[in-house]
Amino acid sequence: MHPDFQRASFLTAAVNRASTPPDEGFEVAFAGRSNSGKSSAINRICHQRSLARTSRTPGRTQQLVFFRLDDERRLVDLPGYGFAKVSLAIKAGWQGLMEDYLRRRECLRSLVVVMDIRHPLTDIDRHMLTWGRAAALPMLVLLTKADKLKRGPAMRQLADVRRALAAEPGDVTVEMFSAETGLGVEGVQTRLAEWLALPARELEAKP
Repeated sequence: MHPDFQRASFLTAAVNRASTPPDEGFEVAFAGRSNSGKSSAINRICHQRSLARTSRTPGRTQQLVFFRLDDERRLVDLPGYGFAKVSLAIKAGWQGLMEDYLRRRECLRSLVVVMDIRHPLTDIDRHMLTWGRAAALPMLVLLTKADKLKRGPAMRQLADVRRALAAEPGDVTVEMFSAETGLGVEGVQTRLAEWLALPARELEAKP
């Protein structure tokens, strides 16, 4: 366990670029289709129950939500996409906010794209990956809710997604994840710690 993630706390929510924290330090952003398990993944990674709000109402997250790890490092929860029952104008506003953030945020080090392992690589997921590539960001695809499939089908999905993305440009890694069982948590923490340039002492194994 990395203690830095356990110390994560809510910092602010931004509705536009002007209301985001100063563009300095290190950030990793999380994106995902509505109900993909993004908030649950953030909570499990940070060993907290309600850091990121989970909701049965798709598309409820409508802002950039910043979580503070320390004075220099933050995790960012991007608006869920795909199902929100709102006007096209509001959806366009959310998309514009995310695209602007991904393209212009200098302190953004990487993008985690969360997908339900049962329904990966939808058109809108691919659109998010395209934004990440355009911003030259290394990306981690988390295939969440892996506990919902038996091991055989889950491994086949993992292999299929890896094969599909290996044929496309960009620095993209694909891993299975389960907020329910903890599958993949330590690996994600290690990768995030590298991207966030956490001090070496925080990367040491727990005695």
